[in-house]
Amino acid sequence: MIKPMQVAVERVVRLRDGRSMGYAQYGSGDGFPVVNAHGGLACRLDVAAADLAAVEAGIRLISPDRPGVGRSDPQPGRTVGDWARDVTELLDQIGVNRFAVMGWSMGGQYAAALGHALPQRATRVAIIAGALPLTEPGVFDELPIMDRVLTRMSQRVPRLAAHWFRVMRFAAGVAPTLYGRLGARELGPADGAVIRDEGFGAFARMSHEALRQPAGVVEEYRAWMRPWGFAPEELVVPVDIWAGTRDELVSPAWPHRLAARIPGATLNIRDGGHFMPHLHYREIFEGLARQ
Repeated sequence: MIKPMQVAVERVVRLRDGRSMGYAQYGSGDGFPVVNAHGGLACRLDVAAADLAAVEAGIRLISPDRPGVGRSDPQPGRTVGDWARDVTELLDQIGVNRFAVMGWSMGGQYAAALGHALPQRATRVAIIAGALPLTEPGVFDELPIMDRVLTRMSQRVPRLAAHWFRVMRFAAGVAPTLYGRLGARELGPADGAVIRDEGFGAFARMSHEALRQPAGVVEEYRAWMRPWGFAPEELVVPVDIWAGTRDELVSPAWPHRLAARIPGATLNIRDGGHFMPHLHYREIFEGLARQ
């Protein structure tokens, strides 16, 4: 019998090097474990809306904050490989052996890294609205202008970038409805509809927590420009690539290029924008539960 969590479970664990890692759990407390790698300008709360779908699919959804985000201590100079080691420690501490992993947007490369690092334990990887390695020629130039600006600012003038993220957090805290409305307008019609349906306040609360450590968010943008440490072609676990037909933040060619490069990958194109998983969580979870 599935036992749904009435509210998200919030925990903090201590890693071997002394850093703290915060994480949330959603869905079924005794379900099949799925690790979530959150998106950029997001945190462990970015899958809160998936709670019911996770319950229905029998999924225990484990969503950690990356270093310097939310409740997790910073780790300057970190790589996607470092995050995979952190999550391995987390899973060992909470007694999870076999699991699947999903990563949305900026989190896509982190999900891939965990699958690459633990091929004997990771049963499946879902990369949702994810990017190609930004170190490859021409890829960075295909990013939306805002991501390019925030990335270059974080690399070249990190104090200014941190100030910008501090201002964003202040706005999300003092005017959550306005912040949500502006986000819905800027992200385009498909994603704006998702934000409106789930509530402007919910979007603002997630953003406010994601921006808790402005310098940590700067490091997020610096880290995603560092080499993955492996090529997509080296993944050996089953991989599902998911993308929305109305995504205005990711090049429409990227999911096809990723799927072509990852051996045996399955490409899933569905209706929706960059926030397309919010419309298809149940199907994504059912795919990840396949052994």
